[in-house]
Amino acid sequence: MNNNNCVQVKEFLDDDSETFSYVVYDAESKGAVIIDPVLDFDYASGKTYTQSAERIIRFVQEKHLDVAWVLETHAHADHLSAAPFLKEQLKAPIAIGEHITEVQKIFKQVYNLDKEFLPNGEHFDRLLKDGDVFHVGNMTIRVIHTPGHTPADIAYLINESKVFVGDTLFNPDVGTARCDFPGGSASTLYQSIQTLFKLDTTTEMYICHDYPPEGREHQCKTSVGEQKQNNIHVGKNTSEEQFVKWREERDATLNMPRLIIPAIQVNIRAGQLPPAENNDTVYLKVPLNRL
Repeated sequence: MNNNNCVQVKEFLDDDSETFSYVVYDAESKGAVIIDPVLDFDYASGKTYTQSAERIIRFVQEKHLDVAWVLETHAHADHLSAAPFLKEQLKAPIAIGEHITEVQKIFKQVYNLDKEFLPNGEHFDRLLKDGDVFHVGNMTIRVIHTPGHTPADIAYLINESKVFVGDTLFNPDVGTARCDFPGGSASTLYQSIQTLFKLDTTTEMYICHDYPPEGREHQCKTSVGEQKQNNIHVGKNTSEEQFVKWREERDATLNMPRLIIPAIQVNIRAGQLPPAENNDTVYLKVPLNRL
């Protein structure tokens, strides 16, 4: 059996943050990974719940899958990660790109986190380097460092046929990720996109978010060829100078994501909440006039 035909993808859309999470699995061996899972969060009440993650668990159980890893593409700014819940329920370790330590250092200062928080990546079970390769069942997974949106973004290329790009690229009619978060760079993002564009044009590309224009349903999948030809920000051989000028001007007009303040300080801890205080309550900080 062709290994590429064995690889199956099941997407899960979180309507609140318009985030796609994925279960990617080998139908033959039942080995699987989960990519970018969402923890439900009601900002008004400060309540977290696990409905979205439980949908993923039910699918895993129905398909009798053996989840080897929970994989993060980066420390998300628009949702809280459900990685710790899935790790507990499925006994699957959590991995992210090694440059998460840079993001941790930046936001330890932004949030003035306690001295016990060490920006050394210890919150994750594995820190992945550019070019790292690991195997799950018949799946070969290669790590591609794609900084720009944040310093730590990575993509996961599976069996050289499917690439999960996080927030680096959106659908062709939506464009590219913003680069104005601390540590972001439009020039760096452009170079990362060019790295992805070197993949075979038939490579399926799975995105983390979709913000569809009116009249189009949410779509989780495009291709490298479609992006190179039709992406409204970087398609048709757009130059780096053109992209950087447009991206920086556009970013200057954008509001911060609704959940960035709670999300980042949780996600740099691999989705773990901060330690409870002496009244057994967990608190998140709001840095005023900083972001």
